[in-house]
Amino acid sequence: MAADELKTKYDIKEIELQSLLEITQAINNNLSEDALYKIYNFTIRGNLNISKLALYVKDARWNCKTHFGTKKDFSNIEFDKKYLEYTEVQMLNCPPDDPYGEFEAVIPVAHKDRKLAYVFVGGKKSRTEQVNTNFVQALSNIIIVAIENKKLARRQIEQEMIRRELEIASNLQQFLFPKELPYNENLKCAAFYQPHHSIGGDYYDFIRINESQFLFCIADVSGKGIPAAMLMSNFQASLRTMTRQTTLLQEIIKELNFQIMRNAMGQHFITFFIALYDKNRKRLKYVNSGHNPPILIDKKGKFHLLDKGSTILGAFDELPFLDVGIMEKLDSFFFFSFTDGLIEITNDENEEFGADRVNELIKKYYRHDLKELIQIVIREMNEFKGDKPYKDDVTLFCAQVDNSKGVEVL
Repeated sequence: MAADELKTKYDIKEIELQSLLEITQAINNNLSEDALYKIYNFTIRGNLNISKLALYVKDARWNCKTHFGTKKDFSNIEFDKKYLEYTEVQMLNCPPDDPYGEFEAVIPVAHKDRKLAYVFVGGKKSRTEQVNTNFVQALSNIIIVAIENKKLARRQIEQEMIRRELEIASNLQQFLFPKELPYNENLKCAAFYQPHHSIGGDYYDFIRINESQFLFCIADVSGKGIPAAMLMSNFQASLRTMTRQTTLLQEIIKELNFQIMRNAMGQHFITFFIALYDKNRKRLKYVNSGHNPPILIDKKGKFHLLDKGSTILGAFDELPFLDVGIMEKLDSFFFFSFTDGLIEITNDENEEFGADRVNELIKKYYRHDLKELIQIVIREMNEFKGDKPYKDDVTLFCAQVDNSKGVEVL
């Protein structure tokens, strides 16, 4: 072997070693992914026996991260998945019309049997030395694995941030619901809440106005996750503020609609039912704003669906109509409400639980103790859906009022 040829081989090995050191130093300096790809491009372009290159990396899809020396712009050429079959360096002999015909070899880059990248390379025609595919593979593996570790670290940070946000939102949501509900001889209330995920967008409440009046409500916000939970939190705060100022349901509903429009900007809406009971007047006033009609059964056993009110809140700047339902001479009654997560539960035949099934259940069991009734409804819906998951949050709220003897409802 001639001295000049040995000298060339020696120089190339020295350059390769220096390239490895530079890449390692760049990784240790915690440079960005884009910076690492640029250094990779510069290192191979300037130091190795390569005239053209295209590096495809697997993210959500295969993308060409860097290329040089090619006649075509490979950033706009979709990766040919036939190369996924290659697990070792493969010399290419592509037809002239194949975009990859410019290259001499394809070099797979893998880590723990997972394919991370493919490097397409072509050698310098002025040299007799062939492309050192082993070195290109080693260099590519170092930089691609380093970038994968960065992605993993970033995903872990993002997941931790999401977990913390969900934890905060979940804790915040617990403040939406009353800490305890009255359960005595004259007034019993019971509720059940099953979020679809760790946080949900349902809400129920019981608010004592004064010695003779109390208010109860149930609501469901469109959408899921943190935005829905935050909107419902603002909604609850607005409602409780309003009830300290007025008991006129028309004013409360109009103000709540305004607040939702201002906070959600038309991106979310809320279905809402609110009722105010006055034990002295034995009168119930209510407004149903696009919510599933709650059920009321009076002391004579007559079945009522409470459907008077308005449209959903947050869909219009001004509500197109607003009616207040009024029920007089109501000294004793049973009340049951729910969100649409209950009636939208499906079984294996994709049949919905439905409002009719709920109505029949309530007619059959409304005389039971309320807590027992809640458990009956839960059992029925779980038996109906079987192993199928919940499609939405499920909330139940019911009340039993007995004011027939004139005893103060506490």
